[in-house]
Amino acid sequence: MNDLKTGELHSDVAVVGAGPAGIAAALALAHVGAKVALVGPAPVKFEGARPETRTAALLTSSVDFLKRLEVWDALIPHAAPLKVIRIVDASRSLLRSPDITFRASELGLEAFGYNVANTVLVDRLYARARAVLPSVLSTTVKEITLSQREARLELGDDTCLSTQLVAGADGRKSVCRAAAGIEVDTKLYDQGAIATSFRHSLPHDGTSTELHRELGSVTSVPTPDAFTSSLIWVASTTEIEELMASDDSGFAVVLQSRLGDVLGIVSDVGPRAQFPVGGLSAKQLAHNRTALVGEAAHIMPPIGAQGLNLGLRDAAALADCVAGALRRGQDPGSQVVLSSYARARKLDILSRTVGVDLLNRSLLTSLPPIQAARGLVLAGLNALPPLRRMVMRAGLAPPAALPSLMRPMTEAPNLGA
Repeated sequence: MNDLKTGELHSDVAVVGAGPAGIAAALALAHVGAKVALVGPAPVKFEGARPETRTAALLTSSVDFLKRLEVWDALIPHAAPLKVIRIVDASRSLLRSPDITFRASELGLEAFGYNVANTVLVDRLYARARAVLPSVLSTTVKEITLSQREARLELGDDTCLSTQLVAGADGRKSVCRAAAGIEVDTKLYDQGAIATSFRHSLPHDGTSTELHRELGSVTSVPTPDAFTSSLIWVASTTEIEELMASDDSGFAVVLQSRLGDVLGIVSDVGPRAQFPVGGLSAKQLAHNRTALVGEAAHIMPPIGAQGLNLGLRDAAALADCVAGALRRGQDPGSQVVLSSYARARKLDILSRTVGVDLLNRSLLTSLPPIQAARGLVLAGLNALPPLRRMVMRAGLAPPAALPSLMRPMTEAPNLGA
């Protein structure tokens, strides 16, 4: 491992962004034989008893991906299996939908995936990156210059990095996206969200509960402690501001009123983090020696555990495309490779972003026809097990074939096919 600080460097791919999708992209690209430089400030070490304010629900394909990258073993002690997903209509509508429960066992699975604290996930990914990548540059990007032959990155520590391909995984305000001239479509919702954790008197038994109500949802997700869950609370901007202004005991009282007796008595609320709810879609996924990954390419409301899993599929698909280019002796930043990546990701990204947007908008409307339609769909899923299993499989996997590195370990990867 080299943690280079000065001079001029060259790589096949420069991955910009040291969040989970960016680090995973760097590891995947190195796994398929690319010379990779990872650029981004090192994750902040959290010293405290409860660093798990935000968590990531990793679906089975993401777990298989982390196994390929040799990261999963370090995460196992911190991962809670998601065995059951329960959806409850907690609205005051006269046309309330029936409750529905999805069980991983119906698909022959132990779990739909695993919930892991973001801080732990990033820490273990970054440790692996420092162990195997040739260049880990813990700095920012000041400027990117793109040409027909290469990309040049001027970094915050005065290093100059030349590369064939920029993988922009630097989030909603992506410097890479702006440098490539890629525009975005945005959606604004009058909603905010709170991430926190809490203790409860009844065990969660591996069950994630989503209570859907007017203007949002309250979702509890299991942690490794059977009597602690992480929480994502989506509501109107006004309600979120009021909840953030309340003290811990006041917040716990309101949370108890929302959850009822689902998890027993609520107590010991952890630190709360607030963030806006919105949507973002890049108009081009790849252009001008730049491929976008994760939240630089797409952002959606925190519903259904789709966001990070979608970003990890970006990372794995980009590795497939670059692997094929390297095998054929092609420039990994060429338009041929960029177009291949965009095609590979188009249907998956479109189906997830549109689906989550429609679901979120259905929670925002009070129109009886839409509420009735939601109720009919959920009633059908309850009554028809084959349809319910089909929906569960669709939620776990993209509509197209999984990228090579996300296939189960029993299958040999077919990189760059």
